[in-house]
Amino acid sequence: MHGLLRRLFAPRWQHPDPEVRRQALQRLDPEQSEQRQALQSLSQDPDSQIRLAALLALDDCAGLVDAYPHHQQNEAWFNAVCQRLSGREGHTDLQQRQALVELVEEPRALNAVALQADNLTLRLMALSKLTDENDLIHQACHNGVAAVRHQAAERIEDEEGLKRLLKEARRDRQVVRLARERLNRLRSDAQWLEAEAQQRETLLSQLEQHARAPWEPLYGGRFRHLERQWEQLTQPPSIEQERRFHQALLNCRKTLHDHETQEQARQQSAERRDEAENTREQLLEGIEETLDGLRHASAMTVQDIDSLRAQRQLLGQRWQTLSDMHPPSDAIRQRYTVAIQHYDQCLEAWQRWCVVSANMETALANGDHATLAAQVSECQWPDTLTPPALLGRAHAVLSDETTAPSPPAEDQATLTTYAGELNSFEHLLERGAFKSASRLHQRLKPRIEGLESAAAQPLKTRLKHLAARLAELRDWRGFVAGPKREQLCVSIEALANDQHMAEEALDRHHRQLVKEWKSLGDAAANREQSARFRSASDRIHERLAPWRDQLSKEREINLQAREALCDQLESLLAQPAENADPDVLRQIRDKARHQWRHYSPVPRDRSEAVGRRFGTIRHQLQALIDQRADTIASQKRELISQVTALRSDDSQPLAQRIHHTKQLQQQWRALGRAPKGEEQTLWQTFRHECDQLFAQRDAHKNEQAARQQQQLDEMQTLIDQMDSWQPIEASEAATLDNFLNQANQLEPLPRNRRSEGMQRRMSGIVRARRERLNRLAVVNTVQQWHAIMPLVNAHLAADQNYLSDGTPNEVDVQALLSASLPAAFKEAHAIRNQQRHRVAVPLSDNDYAKLAESLARLRVHLSMLAVGSVRQSDEPLRLAIQVERLNEGFSQERSRDEEVTDILAALLALGPMPAALWAEEVEELDNLLSRLARIPLP
Repeated sequence: MHGLLRRLFAPRWQHPDPEVRRQALQRLDPEQSEQRQALQSLSQDPDSQIRLAALLALDDCAGLVDAYPHHQQNEAWFNAVCQRLSGREGHTDLQQRQALVELVEEPRALNAVALQADNLTLRLMALSKLTDENDLIHQACHNGVAAVRHQAAERIEDEEGLKRLLKEARRDRQVVRLARERLNRLRSDAQWLEAEAQQRETLLSQLEQHARAPWEPLYGGRFRHLERQWEQLTQPPSIEQERRFHQALLNCRKTLHDHETQEQARQQSAERRDEAENTREQLLEGIEETLDGLRHASAMTVQDIDSLRAQRQLLGQRWQTLSDMHPPSDAIRQRYTVAIQHYDQCLEAWQRWCVVSANMETALANGDHATLAAQVSECQWPDTLTPPALLGRAHAVLSDETTAPSPPAEDQATLTTYAGELNSFEHLLERGAFKSASRLHQRLKPRIEGLESAAAQPLKTRLKHLAARLAELRDWRGFVAGPKREQLCVSIEALANDQHMAEEALDRHHRQLVKEWKSLGDAAANREQSARFRSASDRIHERLAPWRDQLSKEREINLQAREALCDQLESLLAQPAENADPDVLRQIRDKARHQWRHYSPVPRDRSEAVGRRFGTIRHQLQALIDQRADTIASQKRELISQVTALRSDDSQPLAQRIHHTKQLQQQWRALGRAPKGEEQTLWQTFRHECDQLFAQRDAHKNEQAARQQQQLDEMQTLIDQMDSWQPIEASEAATLDNFLNQANQLEPLPRNRRSEGMQRRMSGIVRARRERLNRLAVVNTVQQWHAIMPLVNAHLAADQNYLSDGTPNEVDVQALLSASLPAAFKEAHAIRNQQRHRVAVPLSDNDYAKLAESLARLRVHLSMLAVGSVRQSDEPLRLAIQVERLNEGFSQERSRDEEVTDILAALLALGPMPAALWAEEVEELDNLLSRLARIPLP
């Protein structure tokens, strides 16, 4: 009951029925406080239409904007929000509307505000919140405010959007220009990016090709040049290009590092070779000095032979080791062969002496001279060697038997010879060569002491002084050698007791100790120390026996591997390829050396033979490399001659010669390397010739660029002259033609952004000047019409007379015009006179309608030329005239001046003209001709 009463007595704006509330809302006045509160309550009504009506009644723009996100699909809400924000309805001030526009996010409403707002700032604010490119294009094309169109056009960045804007924006030339410039800029930027990418790809290909190429003298320079060019590019590379670049960079640096490593290895090899040569030289000097000492000794003993054998064994071991590392030179090898021959000769003589020495000693004791002579003859002791003491006595006994002793000849030559030998003796003492000095002293002492003349006394004194120095050297050697021998004994015993040392290290230390023991010779020698040293050495030998057996097997395996390597190289040399690359052959040579060194050591007794075989193969391989390198050098010299011929050949175009030169450079890289000393010279010559040809190309390019720059400057000057020139009369068209002829003589222009801009500017200037000349020609034509107005009025008067009384009168031009009638109107004047004879009077309705239609057609045509538009009632005539103009334009395009001349000539020829009909159109015709007679502003 209470609810029913409440519904009966409640206000109608609180009625449950939405339609009742809507009707009650229309009667509420927002100026009254109670009713305003009711409207505020209704602004929260669940019915969207009632809420909208309440907000509109309250003029609550903020409430509309706040509720709009929930009613975006409702067209009434959309229109209400747009009208209030745009200022077309309501009384919301501008600042509040600007603040509310900041809250709107829906593009459709923002578009409407940007199109309809009553304030520029409001439109620009709504435009700034638009992000979709289609909305921006719509604003740039259809907004009624130029500033909004321009700002919208400036925000379009996409190429497709700019194309659409260029196609659709016809009402604003600045928007079209902005779109065209930005589109051209995008295209130029795209072309630049494409050129940059192409250049980067070209550089990357060159760098990858350079990374695959073998090292050459200019490899590092070209690599650094390509790397600098890559770094100068501004456009960042792609991930794939970056990966390829770093890979090529690593390959190039690896090639340079490998070459540097090879150079260092070569230098180290050369140093080791020099060191080996010095060692060989010292070894040869030692054995040669020993052999020379045996030739000049007083008598040969067993110790001398043992020392010679030990020195020969050391020489053989060291010589083989050094030969495995580096083969000796021919001179050193020849000296070695001679020394070995002398050693063999000495050893064979000693062996024969050992066979007969016992019998010879018995014969000397028994005085059996016949047996003694037979034994001396069987011994065959060489004359160049000093004989043993027993053999010397045998020679003395046999010589005493045959010849009587003769007093010694002590002439000056003998004394000089002894003085020279004393100098050699002193030199040996200064060098510390104790053994050689001792032998020479033993030989010289009896001979110099046997001299009896007074001239020999200085030699004897000097001999005693040198003998004292020899005794001092002997004492010093004994003083130093005694502790050294004890130290060596202790060291070798400790080495023999060390059970944990590796066999290789043990053998190396053992050899070093034995070498140091032998280097002491007989200084401070005693049997006890010798026995200790020999016992420890034998223990080491027993311990190293299994290791040496294993080492012998490895040496056999290495020997077989070396022989197999020699077989492979010999088979390669037996059938060499005619076009074998010397670089590949050099690699084979270097790898063969590496493998040869790897297969080491080998048995000493067979190492020299296989070493000589490998040395011969290496010489043959090097000869093949030199032969192929010489062939490549001749081919490269031929390429140099071809480049020289191309440089001086003016009959071929420069571009074709450059192309041929680049092909020759590719052939150069594909050939390989010439001999080491000649490659750099050939490359410098070839590079110089190519640089000379490329310098011609650069000079030609610079000259062409200078000509193009001059051409552009002249064109710029011509365009400036055209821009500053403004035609005043229509007769100045020849000046424009003269400008165009000069421009045609300067074409074609180089293709760049400057020339494109100049072409666009010149096209605009030419178009503007042609338009002005056309307007001036139209003005001249209208002025001619005004000048013949007396003739027109005379024709009208004659037409009225003819139409009134039927009497045709001829109008005379000469009587009416002081000047001659223009040629364009002569035929029309004649036709007008003839029309008064052809048309019957009075005019029929059909003739009158035809005259009216023709006159209206001429007026509409003239209106299209003067105003650009016609009245709505004349639209059918405009369409018909437009069709005729299109049809005539297919065959021949007419200028605006020609069209005006044809219209005026047709107007003059149209008759006989009734006065009433003429009066209807004459005012409009005069207005149109006045428009056409206006001189355009410059």
